[in-house]
Amino acid sequence: MATYSFDVVSDFDRQELVNTLDQVRRDVGQRYDLKDSNTEIELEEAAVVITTASDMTLQAVEDVLRAKATKRNLSLKIFDFQTPEAVGGNRVKQVVQLKKGLSQELAKKMSKIVRDELKKVTVAIQGESLRVTGKSKDDLQQVIQLLRSKEDELDVPLQFENYR
Repeated sequence: MATYSFDVVSDFDRQELVNTLDQVRRDVGQRYDLKDSNTEIELEEAAVVITTASDMTLQAVEDVLRAKATKRNLSLKIFDFQTPEAVGGNRVKQVVQLKKGLSQELAKKMSKIVRDELKKVTVAIQGESLRVTGKSKDDLQQVIQLLRSKEDELDVPLQFENYR
């Protein structure tokens, strides 16, 4: 009898993030209240760095970032806003870490949730993803529904790939 499987991952489309940040930069340059704030938004490998004039403009830039990300179907859960820090010249800098992949402890927690609820599937942790295997496609659908219902308490965006 055939077995079916899929992978649970936590990822985001980097190109969509680049496009989102371009839109945020354009918006910040055009808005009257943000135009003279000399706001800089830089994309690094695992973070976005926002440097701006004050806490107030930083909050406005964050709001624009959240709105643009939502419009481009990027989950807001990928952003981990760190505490803003003061830099020279009365400016404020904030690092926004980008969450990607499942941590080992999160993968274990998700694995336990699935094993406690559904006995007919097997769950294996593979690096930054979770492989779920079962004899019935219906069982796999139940796993997807279960994980989607728990997504809020897991605090990461989940995608389901390689469904076969």
